[in-house]
Amino acid sequence: MPLPSLQEQLAALIAAPSVSCTQAKLDQSNRAVVEQLAGWLGDLGFTCELQEVQPGKFNLLASRGQGSGGLVLAGHTDTVPYNDSLWRSDPLRLTERDGRFYGLGVCDMKGFFPLVIEALQGGLLDQPWRQPLLILATCDEESSMSGARALADSRRSIGRAAVIGEPTGLRPIRLHKGVMMERIDILGQSGHSSNPQLGRSALEAMHDAMGELQGLRRQWQAEFSNAQFSVPQPTLNFGCIHGGDNPNRICGQCSLEFDLRPLPGMDPEWLRAAIREKLTPLAERHRVQIDYGPIFPGVPPFEQAADSELVQLAERLTGFTAEAVAFGTEAPYLQQLGCETLILGPGDIDCAHQPDEYLDLARIAPTVQLLRQLIRHYCL
Repeated sequence: MPLPSLQEQLAALIAAPSVSCTQAKLDQSNRAVVEQLAGWLGDLGFTCELQEVQPGKFNLLASRGQGSGGLVLAGHTDTVPYNDSLWRSDPLRLTERDGRFYGLGVCDMKGFFPLVIEALQGGLLDQPWRQPLLILATCDEESSMSGARALADSRRSIGRAAVIGEPTGLRPIRLHKGVMMERIDILGQSGHSSNPQLGRSALEAMHDAMGELQGLRRQWQAEFSNAQFSVPQPTLNFGCIHGGDNPNRICGQCSLEFDLRPLPGMDPEWLRAAIREKLTPLAERHRVQIDYGPIFPGVPPFEQAADSELVQLAERLTGFTAEAVAFGTEAPYLQQLGCETLILGPGDIDCAHQPDEYLDLARIAPTVQLLRQLIRHYCL
């Protein structure tokens, strides 16, 4: 039975919701996505292994060929949460208009996998293979990176070179910042709003805590800079805040989750110590309890040597010098397994994590051609 067309594969993957989120009520399984991929790749002769990392969360390792080297083509199967009212079309239905495919994950980054499958159907599977190809589809990249962490913890040998198809506009990326996802919980005392003395407002304490974080952000951005990045300073983003339950009650509890992107050379534990130093006197002043720590272990900064085989090959095939980006990826974890690692994919990061996420149709053929060249170099 022939495989579905590239467009049909894209539509099927996008129709299978697989949101990964720090908020349990929004978090979803990726099982339907990896099982769909395993079915298609199995039909192409790949040996498929599903690894359950956490309940409902799976990695897929699909391999073809034998040997100790070879190529890894990697990506994540999860997406960020979405607000369908902000989309011009259904985010879970592939839509084509204006020379683009629209849909949740089509850019970041479910769309990468059908392009890999398309590349494989160009006669490559009929040729003798010297080294294996591993297609790796992970879970929870958008939140905990638990899929990539589990793989790194396994110390499993997966290949000589790894290309992660994150959205880079088909420009090779060899450096990125670290990622820290942090949380502050403040416990005060609720009370009637008519008398402030009846309670201790967690919301007002959080307001001051956010002010301290903004001050640290200004300080770090003045002290640290790396011109290799398009955003040369470290960044700190307030992602979500929750607190209180009614206007006429003093807020008794408040929580804040924020994202910190340190440059190489900025020690995450040093940054956390600086934040704690600001929060301690604030808790005393407001007479509240403040708990602070990481939501997940931080993602390390990543750098692949400019003179490595993979970087030089990618630069020759694309015509672009490898660059740096501000967003984090699973690259450090694949690198820990002994792979030369590069980030290179067809989407544009500027439309990722936003309504009306898209993939330019004009990127499809060049991506398929590039993938075939990489497979020939490392596997044939």
